[in-house]
Amino acid sequence: MDLTARRFWRTTHICVFAFASLTACQKEVTEHATEVTLPTVTSQTLTLTPSYQRIQTYSGTIRAGNTTGVGFELAGKLNELQVNSGSKVKQGQILAILDTRLLEAERQEIQASLAQTQADVDLATSTLKRNQQLKKSGYVSEQLLDENHSQLSSLAAVKNRLLASQHANQLKLDKSILIAPFDGTISQRLHNLGEVVAAGSPIFTLVGNINPEAYIGIPVALADQFYAGEKVKISVQNQNFTAEIAGISAEVSSVSRTLQLRISLPKDARVINGEIAYLHQQQQIVQTGYWVPISALTDGIRGIWNLYIIANDEQQSVIERRDVEILYTTQDMAYIQGAIKPNEIYVSQGLHKLVVGQAVSPIAAATR
Repeated sequence: MDLTARRFWRTTHICVFAFASLTACQKEVTEHATEVTLPTVTSQTLTLTPSYQRIQTYSGTIRAGNTTGVGFELAGKLNELQVNSGSKVKQGQILAILDTRLLEAERQEIQASLAQTQADVDLATSTLKRNQQLKKSGYVSEQLLDENHSQLSSLAAVKNRLLASQHANQLKLDKSILIAPFDGTISQRLHNLGEVVAAGSPIFTLVGNINPEAYIGIPVALADQFYAGEKVKISVQNQNFTAEIAGISAEVSSVSRTLQLRISLPKDARVINGEIAYLHQQQQIVQTGYWVPISALTDGIRGIWNLYIIANDEQQSVIERRDVEILYTTQDMAYIQGAIKPNEIYVSQGLHKLVVGQAVSPIAAATR
């Protein structure tokens, strides 16, 4: 074999060996790639539900069973204020007193007139009796007796008028003292000492201590879901009560366009007049959808939410993204609708590790 032939033979063998080695390496890489472990994901099955229950909350205010502005029936100057804002009062307790000096002077004047009238009545009575005796002897005429009777009747009328004036004066004196009409707390003092107040002008706002009530507005469309005597759930601040509907308004509020529920709270409820109260009512909403954990949802664009569905593609389980709408949420669950179907498998946890089109190995989890 000449030199040229030997070189060709050596070159040919080297190429064949290199090609065989490259083929073996590619086969090893391919086999290694097929052995890569797919990421596992927790999955659940979508179950279609015809309706869902939600807790609807309506707000209102607390009002005491008795809340009133208390004032004098008479005009006058405030002479005494015996309570102030925040004072606890009992029924019949004195709250304030008007200046009664003019009434006292009027009372003394009436008493003097009564004394004078009584003296005139006594004199007229004695005169009549004496003239009646003289009439028997013929010394007094019938006309004089008639005049005596008339004078006595006139004096009796004057006395009755003065007694009525005395009674009216005493009523004015009594009404110059402001009395608490029921047990409660003074929430406001509206006038100061020495002020001249008009008749009927409230001096204090008195809030009763018993029978607290919540006044809560509800939509007219829901009015038939409530009835007097029904037990409902009420919350005020951090307190929860089981209360009873005492009445339902017969007209719609011109401001809120709602019907008002009057709800009686327990007598021992520690609430303050004007506090915000909430009515919690469970409602059945007829609307098909799916319950999924909130952890299964991701933010989408333009307010749309996404759910990752596990679909089969060429014998592999791959991630698909579907747009969904949240209809209602609880603390950890969401009720949704969207581009999803019953019995599809979705990823319930670990979404941050996944991308669309990624192959995964699903692990079933207990559905809720």
